[in-house]
Amino acid sequence: MKKCIFLLFFAIADCSLDRCHVLQAVKASGLVGIKGYTAGDYVCLAYHASGYDPTLNRNPYEYGMFQINSYMWCDDGKTRGRKNLCHLWCKDLLDNYLSNDLRCVEWIVHGSNGLDSWDTWRTHCKGRDLRSFETGC
Repeated sequence: MKKCIFLLFFAIADCSLDRCHVLQAVKASGLVGIKGYTAGDYVCLAYHASGYDPTLNRNPYEYGMFQINSYMWCDDGKTRGRKNLCHLWCKDLLDNYLSNDLRCVEWIVHGSNGLDSWDTWRTHCKGRDLRSFETGC
């Protein structure tokens, strides 16, 4: 019985989504094509930023699957001088519902830096063949 409870706990604790779920959400969001970005760009970013974990809060200032920064984009209630340009609470980026995340990503992408706003995207995705992030679903 203890083994079942232990396994159930870890099944619930693992909130990561799979690549195909993220790809479907990105395609449905209307992000594809903005500034020439492909679905692969966004899925690659999600993979390298969080491993598709929408509940990730890796450091005190980055939230959700895309690790959105609390200084510029969301309100965590503690970051001094925050801008909250996405007009949302950072905690709303820490669930399995990607609509808030994708809406905020859209705000960021429309900004002057686009996906270059993420070091992770520049390091792991920019200028690379990203077809593997878009196929097999």
